[in-house]
Amino acid sequence: GSFMLVNTSGRFAGQKAHLLLPHLKENDTHCIDFHYYVSSKSGSSPGTLNIYVKVNDGPIGNPIWNTSITATWNRAELAISTFWPNFYQVVFEVVTSGHPGYVAIDEVKVLGHPCTKTPHFLRLQSVEVNAGQFATFQCTANGGTDSSDRLWLQGIYVRDAPLKDIKVFNFRRFVALFSVVNATKRDAGNYRCMIQTEGGVGVSNYAELIVKEPPVPIAPPQLSSVGATYLWIQLNANSINGDGPIIQREVEYRTSSGSWYDIQPVDSTSYKIGHLDPDTEYEISVLLTRPGEGGTGSPGPALKTRTKCADPMRGPRKLEVVEIKSRQITICWEPFGYNVTRCHRYNLTVHYRYQAGGQEQVREEVSWDTESSHPQHTITNLSPYTNVSIKLVLMNPEGRKESQELVVQTDEDVPSAVPLESIQGSTFEEKIFLQWREPAQTYGVITLYEV
Repeated sequence: GSFMLVNTSGRFAGQKAHLLLPHLKENDTHCIDFHYYVSSKSGSSPGTLNIYVKVNDGPIGNPIWNTSITATWNRAELAISTFWPNFYQVVFEVVTSGHPGYVAIDEVKVLGHPCTKTPHFLRLQSVEVNAGQFATFQCTANGGTDSSDRLWLQGIYVRDAPLKDIKVFNFRRFVALFSVVNATKRDAGNYRCMIQTEGGVGVSNYAELIVKEPPVPIAPPQLSSVGATYLWIQLNANSINGDGPIIQREVEYRTSSGSWYDIQPVDSTSYKIGHLDPDTEYEISVLLTRPGEGGTGSPGPALKTRTKCADPMRGPRKLEVVEIKSRQITICWEPFGYNVTRCHRYNLTVHYRYQAGGQEQVREEVSWDTESSHPQHTITNLSPYTNVSIKLVLMNPEGRKESQELVVQTDEDVPSAVPLESIQGSTFEEKIFLQWREPAQTYGVITLYEV
């Protein structure tokens, strides 16, 4: 057995003495047993006795056990579950307090059997979680535990985790559960199970907490082709921030204005988003998922793109006459909206034709009164007493649709004068016989000539 005696008299606070045991590589459960003594005549602690377990010549970590006053010789056990092929080294450390006294360690023995007062842990498995999730370590131990024992998960360079739950199966077996909550990359590292009993301390092997960042595409999706009601995209999601492997891809798309959105699972590198509205801007991004709870990353950068206009659904309906005058006609029609135009850019033209001077005249003019709840349009500069054929044409960049044709006759108007040069008179003894040509514009049925 090793022996160490530290006389703290004449030492200032904070000085250290170390006792290092040889490297141990155990294939089976064993126990380290030792006696210790920390005492001073004044009753003030002469210093602190710390015990460290250093694995594979790695960092020394935090103490697994410590004490600062005992007054008599005591015995303690170390149940260290660091199994072959790993090796470990036990380091006893005395840190002086500045008060006189003695700290002693004696009869340090490595026993080939389990500890009697302290449980032994079984091999602790590593845990992998996605960032933001709870990482749960299961520490299974052979041996009993009671409420006075202290259990914790000890981290190396990372914060310790408190006990979450304990399940006791019988006096020879229990499982302690520890949770690292909302795990981030900063919590990734090595942890081991710890139990402190009245008779000593149990330590497990180090297991790793691996924290993975859910994957996020670096670039937005790319547009392959555009229709009025569909968009073909390339996912363009091979380059990611975060961790793979990627087990699911989804396309999230939303209208740029408004709150409508949808998510579709995708199993190839290109995807056709269908059933969209024409002439509408969409924002499309890709969601990627890696294995495990919380493995879906946030949406990648968005592609902003607009669908094409679609052919109008139909022409304007219910074309009716509001007012007829001799030289103008006012018409109205049923109001329509985007569900008919299928485009935010469109125009409505009034087409009309009539006979004048033996020739057919064809005209068109744009109606600006399309947003109104009682849309109407007045055609002016017409000839009186003339049949006019009228129709409305709705046009957008993709197509046109016409209304039914309406035939209207303008009202009669005052005729023009009888041409003076056409008046001829034949004189007789008792009468003058007159004849003349019709007026150039009769503007209706002439009912009477007055002389």
